[in-house]
This record gives sequence, structure tokens and C-alpha cells, in this order.
Amino acid sequence: MAGRRLEVLTLTDGERSELTAFAARPKTAQALAQRARIILACAEGLENKAVSRQLDVHAMTVGKWRRRFLEQRVEGLRDEPRAGTPRTVDDERIEAVITRTLESQPDDATHWSSRGMARDSGLSVSTVQRIWRAFGLKPHRQETFKLSTDPDFVAKVRDVVGLYMAPPEHALVLCVDEKSQIQALDRSQSVFPMRPGQPERRSHDYTRHGTTSLFAALDVATGQVIGQCYPRHRAEEFRQFLDEIEARVPRDLDVHLSGTTMPRTRPR
Repeated sequence: MAGRRLEVLTLTDGERSELTAFAARPKTAQALAQRARIILACAEGLENKAVSRQLDVHAMTVGKWRRRFLEQRVEGLRDEPRAGTPRTVDDERIEAVITRTLESQPDDATHWSSRGMARDSGLSVSTVQRIWRAFGLKPHRQETFKLSTDPDFVAKVRDVVGLYMAPPEHALVLCVDEKSQIQALDRSQSVFPMRPGQPERRSHDYTRHGTTSLFAALDVATGQVIGQCYPRHRAEEFRQFLDEIEARVPRDLDVHLSGTTMPRTRPR
């Protein structure tokens, strides 16, 4: 039985230009960008299933936006208003704030603040904060990452993960790390403990007792930690820490260590 014949979808030059601009957005309004790509593909004469395969979306989604476009043209691709108090900020101004936040930075700062964006957009600070919160934008936050150039990086990662996920029999897997230059501080006066209606109190000043270096080994299976502090941070102290591990681990177990400069395996 022949399927329902699709209504021909044709675009004016203005509509094609507007949809192409929507589809090319690199970061913002991705829902609208996908709808624009659907309509542009439909305008090439493709059926819904062909568009679905080409854009990796469900065929029902293609049919929905094809119908909406034929009924309402470009405006039909925008989200319909939801129930509740009417919004005082329309989609265009919200999109402008998001675009400005993601694709630009102020002249006198490294990132946008809510007050700076409010001055730039003409909206209130609370409105800008609500928009950012709704779209998960936090311009003040940054995270770092590092790509390894070690050609054996994947193999080393597999070794480490393999130790944790499938440890050898009759063996103990320890994650070893170190922290140097820890300041050894003490309060100049005794700490007053917490009392009903009164928090713990301590003096504002402190006494320095130099620095110390911590070596620690975490048993990932039990959460137990073998730790030791040393006054200096050298290979000699690290060897002493290995001896400490040796003394505290049962003699019938092999020891496997992993850390920032390992893995190492030391049969016993």
C-alpha cells in the first residue's frame, strides 16, 4: 500500500538564508539549529526517512518539524510558549545573552560577570543570572586538562586500570602519591571546643613549625591508607616509605604500586 504523499516543501531565498544562518550556529541554540537542518534537507526533496538517516534523528521528529514549517514557516521552528505567567523577556533577547556569553568577552575582563552582561544587554542582573542558570552557564569557572604526548600512554593507562579492575591473586594493589612542602602549623592558643549555642573557637594567629613531606599509599579495595611524614623530600625518604609498606603488608602478598610516576610491580 502506498504511503501518504508528502507535501512539497519549498523555500524562499529569505527563508533559506535565515535557516542556513540558524544551522551554522557553532555553540548556541542547537535545538533550533537541528530543526533548521531538517527543513533544509527536506527542501532538497528528501523523504522523512532519508532525512532521518542523514541527520541521525527519529523520523517522527522530521515529520513533526516538516508539518510545523509548512503551517507556520520559520516561526514554527521556535519553541511554543508554555503555561504560566507570560515571560517579559522574549526568545531573541535570551538568545542574544547566551550568544554574547559564549562567543565574546568584555573589553576590560577575561569573562562576563552578571552585572557586566546586565549593563551590556539592558536586562536586570537577576534576569541574566536566571538565563545563565537555566542554560548551565558559569563564565567565572574554568577547568584545565592535559593531553599526554607519551606514545605508550594508552598501554600504561590500561596497565593501571587493569590493576584496579582485576587485581592479581594473592596481591595487594596500592595507589601511591606524595605531597611536599606541607606547612606544619599550630594555633598559638588552645582551641575552645564547641558548646551549646556556641561554635568551636580558635585564635586567629598560628605558630609555624617548618614544613613536612607526606608519602601515602591507598588500598583501593579497603580504603585503608599507609602514610608517613618526613622532614625532607628525597629518594632516600621514598625508599624509607617503601620499607614502611613492606613492614605493614602481610608477607604472603605481592605488592603492586601505581601512582603518578608508576606503575611498578614488586614480587616478594
